[in-house]
This record gives sequence, structure tokens and C-alpha cells, in this order.
Amino acid sequence: MIDLTPDLLLPFIDEARLAPSVHNIQPTRWRIDEKRLCLLGDPARVIPVADPNGRDWRLSHGASLEGLGLALSQRGLKLHNVTRHDQGALPGPDGLIPVAEVSLISAGIEKPVTEPVTTRMSWRGKFAAPDREAAKALEDLASSRDDLEIVSDRSMLRVIASMADQAGLQFLRDPDHRRELLHWMRLSPAHVDYDLDGLNARAMNLSRPEAWAAGLVLGPLFRALDAIGLAKPLVSEAGTNRSAAALVLLHRPGGEDPLISGCAFYRSWLAMERFGLSACPVSVLADWQPSRDALAQRHGVPQGREIVSVFRVGKPASAPTIKHTRLPTNALLV
Repeated sequence: MIDLTPDLLLPFIDEARLAPSVHNIQPTRWRIDEKRLCLLGDPARVIPVADPNGRDWRLSHGASLEGLGLALSQRGLKLHNVTRHDQGALPGPDGLIPVAEVSLISAGIEKPVTEPVTTRMSWRGKFAAPDREAAKALEDLASSRDDLEIVSDRSMLRVIASMADQAGLQFLRDPDHRRELLHWMRLSPAHVDYDLDGLNARAMNLSRPEAWAAGLVLGPLFRALDAIGLAKPLVSEAGTNRSAAALVLLHRPGGEDPLISGCAFYRSWLAMERFGLSACPVSVLADWQPSRDALAQRHGVPQGREIVSVFRVGKPASAPTIKHTRLPTNALLV
């Protein structure tokens, strides 16, 4: 086993922090405990309304753990003897919740695949019209993993886009859900955490006027707009979803620990990037039971498997600006 020191770990954590997390809340912390590295969860970084069972919170930790493993693999190391703590683990004396513990060992002489970790991002803009290159990329993606179902039929994309709007509206009609969402949105560059965490206007592809309007629509004006039928078109993402080359359903074994699902979530997103497809999760489709069930039944998800996430994918209609909004690395090793 490798002796652990802050100097050794910080470069790996610097890369692992680029892993996605729900609402970009970044709940993962790391601590050295002799020769073991502890993955800890910050209970102040949760979304209890949107994620009451902590599934997405734990999935986010899984993505971070996978990110750490990917960073290690590029330097001849790998994770070893991973111990997972139960989802109901109690906080320690420092208030952080134990999630997992790992050791680090040499990986030998294997040459790892280089993943597009530093260029992966959520593309929230529209996509270019699907072409043969995009179709080939989708074929390659489908053959690379056995936990993905790809929906590219244009008529079905229109149906699913409408379903996503319906699901989103169900959640937004809950004032607590809107309040929690707004808490993690950074709609103005003046926000103290604009470049640190949450969903900022740049990441959401919003201009300043659009960001200002989003704060009003999701905040004080929502109920009135909803009462006269204007909320639905104002929050709709149907056009963006319809523009995708495909929607990709990530399904995992029923009852799988979300920590493991989170590793697969990150790996599948990186695969999309590797094949030249930009992606963005359409979380409401996986979070709303009616849409999750309908997608599983209509699109070939095997029995005993559950949809963990849905992505819209394609070639961006304009050049993405890659800028990661992340907490500083030294704040993550406690």
C-alpha cells in the first residue's frame, strides 16, 4: 500500500473534483487516516427536497470516487480494498459523514485509457442537426457499454421532450423545491459563490437578462404565471431536448448502491465525450416516477434494471466555453 500524504493526494483530488455532482453541490471531502483515504460527505451540502432519500447525494460521491480512480490510473496507481459505509452512517466528531474508505496501490505497467476529464461539461445549449458523424458516434457509444439505451427516433424525442416538461413542472410547483433550486443557482456574477459551486448563469447558458428573468420566474412570479398558463412555456426545455441527436438512458441493476451507480454515471458521461458527443443530464426524467417507468417500458430497459439518469446528447450548435465551477482543491482534503 502507498503511504498517503497531502502532497501526494492533492493532485489526484484536484482532478477528482472535476467529477459531476447533483446541482454542482460538491459534497465530497477526503481525509487521510494512516494508510487509508476516507471519503466523507458534507451534510451541509445536500438537497433534501429534490433528493429526500439521498440517492443523488451518494451518486455524486460515487462519481468523485471514480474520478479519483481515473486520476490515479494516469500515474500508475489504483484504488484498492474499497470499503463502503451504509447510507445511514452517522456523522463523525467533525460533523462529516463517512461514505467509503480506500487504499492506494501500484497498478503495475498497464497503460490506462485517457478520459476527457478536463473537457467534460454539461452542454445546456441547443444541438446541431444530427448527421452521419453523430449517428456513428451513437453507434460507438451503444457498443461500448451494456447499461445504455439510446433513443434517436425524432418522433419519440418529441414525446419525451414533452414528458420532461411535464415532469419539471410537477417539481417546480412545489415552492420548497423552487426555493432549494434557487438556493443553488448563481444567477449574477456578483454572487459570492459564482465561480465556486452551484449552477451559475454561464454554466446554464443564460445571458444576463435571461438569468435575471429566471430569478423572477422561479421566484416571486411563479405562482401567478402558473395560474394563467405562462409558467410552462417559460420554463420549458422541450426545444433543447428535441434538438438532441438522442436521449441516452443509463440503467443499472435494481437496488444497486448509488455509490456504485455514481461510478457508472461518470464513466458513461466520459464515454459520450470520448466519442465526440456533448451531453447534459435531463434529471427530471429519472427523478419523476411516471416518466422513469414509461421510459423503461417503452425503450428496452431490461427487467430488473432501473433508470439512474437520462442524458440528452449531440453535437453543440455553437462552440462550448469550458470553464469548471469548483471549490478549491485544498478545501476538499480535511
